[in-house]
Amino acid sequence: MSDLDHRVGVTEANLVVRHLKLIGISEGNLETIVTEIDDTFGIDAVSFEEAKNTLHIGYDATHCNLDGIETIIRQHGADISDDFWTKMKEGYYQFVDEN
Repeated sequence: MSDLDHRVGVTEANLVVRHLKLIGISEGNLETIVTEIDDTFGIDAVSFEEAKNTLHIGYDATHCNLDGIETIIRQHGADISDDFWTKMKEGYYQFVDEN
């Protein structure tokens, strides 16, 4: 793939993909969360897998970070799951985003 295969502001070299299990998702806030994240500069793709309550996000780590995405999620009444595996991935994702 080349940089032309991605949205404006997303380069292949800086593209990261994240998978976060969410809690507090309802039909009322799901569409708003996905739309607002999708409209953020640097986001390449976002989707939600209802069977697993998992948000899948691809973004350019030089323009976005996980903290900004989590803020959008929390503004609409949802949150990141507190289970061990999700917290472990979240910590790793934040470390990689900062470095």
